[in-house]
Amino acid sequence: MSELEPAISHKSGLSPLWIIPLVALVVGIWMVVQNYLSEGPTITIEFANAESLVAGKTSVKMLDVEVGQVTGVTLKPDLSGVIATVALNKEVTPLLRDNTKFWVVRAQVGAGGVSGIGTILSGAYIMLAPGEGKAGKRQYVGLEKPPLTKIGTPGIHLTLTSKRASIKAGDAVLYQGFKVGRVESMNFDLNNELITYDIFIDAPYDKLIHTSTRFWDISGIDFEASAEGLQVIVGSIQTILTGGVAFDTPPGILVGDKVESDHSFVLYRSYSEILQTPYIHSLEYLISFTQPIGGLAPGAPVTFRGLPVGTVKRIMLSEIAATRFDGTGAPIPVLIQLEPGRLQLPDTKESVQLFKSAIEKGISNGLRGSLQTGNLLTGKQLITFDFHPDAPEAAITTLGEYQVLPSIETGVGRLQEQVNTLLAKLNALPLDQTVADANATLVKAEALLTSMNEGMGSLNQILAADGTQSLTTDLSGTLQELRSVLSGLSEDAELYQDANASLNALNSTLENLNKLVRQLSQKPNSLIFAPAPKKDPIPEARP
Repeated sequence: MSELEPAISHKSGLSPLWIIPLVALVVGIWMVVQNYLSEGPTITIEFANAESLVAGKTSVKMLDVEVGQVTGVTLKPDLSGVIATVALNKEVTPLLRDNTKFWVVRAQVGAGGVSGIGTILSGAYIMLAPGEGKAGKRQYVGLEKPPLTKIGTPGIHLTLTSKRASIKAGDAVLYQGFKVGRVESMNFDLNNELITYDIFIDAPYDKLIHTSTRFWDISGIDFEASAEGLQVIVGSIQTILTGGVAFDTPPGILVGDKVESDHSFVLYRSYSEILQTPYIHSLEYLISFTQPIGGLAPGAPVTFRGLPVGTVKRIMLSEIAATRFDGTGAPIPVLIQLEPGRLQLPDTKESVQLFKSAIEKGISNGLRGSLQTGNLLTGKQLITFDFHPDAPEAAITTLGEYQVLPSIETGVGRLQEQVNTLLAKLNALPLDQTVADANATLVKAEALLTSMNEGMGSLNQILAADGTQSLTTDLSGTLQELRSVLSGLSEDAELYQDANASLNALNSTLENLNKLVRQLSQKPNSLIFAPAPKKDPIPEARP
């Protein structure tokens, strides 16, 4: 019998030693996935310098709650600033939008007071202010100065534009002397060469803002000299020292529509400038004149039946040079600006369209512009519009980018035109034939007068005849007898008095007869039986 051989088993299995590495692998993968799912976004913020920014130490806060941390600070490629890399918590991801703002909070003293005192001990941090707009933005430019209005403050953000820098961040915004807001920032727009100011109006004063609101600078003291004397316009002590902005609705302007946040307004230099140009929306037209326009200057009023509707903007000198001196004597174009708000319409774009439609309809009904002397002493002229039903038909034309309104000559020019028309009609009359016919008529009239004179001589002979004289004597006698008869019929005559007495007696008889008839109608037997006598009334005692 052969030696026993070992039995070989062919079973395969996992060694218990591999369980621990596999569990560790699964846990690691789970931790990586969990960390990825819970990790927040990473963003970059540009600053002018890295002051107070420390990687791994400087935090990002919102409403004093830490929501992220600075993980790195590097220089920009063009060395114009630094780029801070920030890791944020996942819960703030929806807050990263187009106009989300970041700035560094440090201890500082400004026009709005002392701020950031707590950072002296805890260190500076980056403040996050949630914004609006499209979500998903990851690159931002940090503010060099923190906004003066706290996050979440109810109110409205507005933009003011000006051609000069007269106010600064931190200045007050006033309404009738009461502070209702503040200037938050100032920037320069290179494209439009304008200074832009971001301001904030606190609630509930934001309800005072509408499309007809006007803003003006009240920094310092404003002097205004007029025919009424010298007027001094000042704000509060704070605005005299530091500057400020005021707003209100100009007199005579209707309240406009409500505005949304970031609406833009013009910052005027003074309140008097607002009174001179109180309207925003307007229409520009050209109107041409063939008569001399001496005395018409920019700023001259444009009226409709005496009501102001606009002003003359300028005389189109360049167009005059191109057309007036080419030998054709082309009309002189004048640019006018019409403002619907002057007719108590809202100062809106809708009113402009309504005004434009009214002008187009009026032109077809005889609306024409004309020159009129506004002051006989100075010779200043103005442009007035009115309806002229007898005016020749005309339509609105175009010259370049402007529409041209038709005009008509009035005043001295119109009178001269009418005189010329009258003279032309007189020249067209057949005067020679008319004079000849008049001479013939005069000859006939002279012959008629001659025959009438001859007839008058015959009439005198008839009146001088004896028969005519005796006729007059008989007529006088007849008139004398007629007077005698009429004198007998006067009130003092005996015949008149007798007739009057007879009439009175007749009236009395008729009255008695009338009583008898009434008695018979009531009691027919009254002629036979006498009526019962009436009893005397017996007085009764009263209680």
